[in-house]
Amino acid sequence: MRVTIAGSGDAFGSGGRFQACTHIAPSHAPAILIDCGTTSLTALRSLDLDPGEVTLVAVTHLHGDHFGGLPFLILDGQFRRRATDLRIIGPPGTRRRLTETMEALFPGSSTVTRRFRTVIDEIAPDETLSVPSHGLHIEAHPADHSAGAPALSLRLTLANRTLAFSGDTAWTPGLPEVAADSDLFLCEGYTWGRKVPGHLEVTDLVNNRETLTTRRLLLTHPSPDVLDQQATLPFELASDGTTVDIADSRPPSDPRRPPSHLT
Repeated sequence: MRVTIAGSGDAFGSGGRFQACTHIAPSHAPAILIDCGTTSLTALRSLDLDPGEVTLVAVTHLHGDHFGGLPFLILDGQFRRRATDLRIIGPPGTRRRLTETMEALFPGSSTVTRRFRTVIDEIAPDETLSVPSHGLHIEAHPADHSAGAPALSLRLTLANRTLAFSGDTAWTPGLPEVAADSDLFLCEGYTWGRKVPGHLEVTDLVNNRETLTTRRLLLTHPSPDVLDQQATLPFELASDGTTVDIADSRPPSDPRRPPSHLT
């Protein structure tokens, strides 16, 4: 599968980056998004990724830079005569918040009859959900982030591979479980040298690096102070357009051994 970080930035466009949006294209299944910030349609189209081919979106939490692109994705499908259903998976409150957001941005849009269905599933922390149509299994872990509804870190199993997403969160004891033996861990690295409630500071990851047994860790959601220190960051920083190709089978290795960039 190919994982493309279409949006790697924070809520405020620091460094000219798009908001959170990760595009997953499995070899034999429809395209998936993890998070869909308000800038996501522009981000996807800038990379020649067709929003109309996305059939499922999983959302970590209900802040605009992770969720605010959903009304635009739905309306884009309506006006481009999309016929494939769109499934949205998010924390409790997703259904109500999406309706309210659509009505605030485009009054009347939440009740329009379309050629496709928008199916919404809500998943609470510590719950799991399987989506057979996509060969997808999702584990929702509690994140420490205030968003007016529960925030999630997500762990996805797809085509026998594991992808992990911290979402926005302060350090929690559960993050090593989210990352454990994953093929890719997209992890917030919002600040370096200063604490912001509900967000990860790079030092948190340095202090706990031996517990993060992922094969590859990519930092996302950087603030200006992290961007200013790119040359000396102790972890790899994703950019808009970063792609990761994950083979269908893993090379033999110790599953608990951290990858080389963490040692």
